[in-house]
Amino acid sequence: MKTLDDLLVLGDPRLYEICQEVTKEELPFVKEWVEDLHNVMQEIREKYNFGRAIAAPQLGIMKRVIYMNIDKPVVFINPVLENLSEEQFELWDDCMSFPRLLVKVMRHKSLTIRYLNENWQEQIWDMQGDLSELLQHEYDHLDGILCTMRAIDNKSFKWR
Repeated sequence: MKTLDDLLVLGDPRLYEICQEVTKEELPFVKEWVEDLHNVMQEIREKYNFGRAIAAPQLGIMKRVIYMNIDKPVVFINPVLENLSEEQFELWDDCMSFPRLLVKVMRHKSLTIRYLNENWQEQIWDMQGDLSELLQHEYDHLDGILCTMRAIDNKSFKWR
């Protein structure tokens, strides 16, 4: 089982890689990946008091999987973002891979996410506000993009 020590931190070259899609044959591995993602997210919550979702590449699992647990666990396999709103908002973003740093970014106010669940069934979810922002952050991880790369300007960084 992976722990907080397995979390990739800012500067690790794997965080900048584009992840591969999960194949149907790999579906049996997803349960173990999700257990690891859940475990590490719980450790982050205990240590830093934040964490609503985590992307597989943050644990060196270079697959297009996002795990979110706000009021109940949700697994996003091979997600695709669609219908990104023209309207955006500014926020201080945080990341488990650099937990003490906040980065000011712009995010779309709403979007639609299309994904497969753990049973390989297609799901569609329209998201707004903080959920929209959260999934944009995690989705970026799947494409090797960190919020540091989306900073509004060179003054958009502060310590938590």
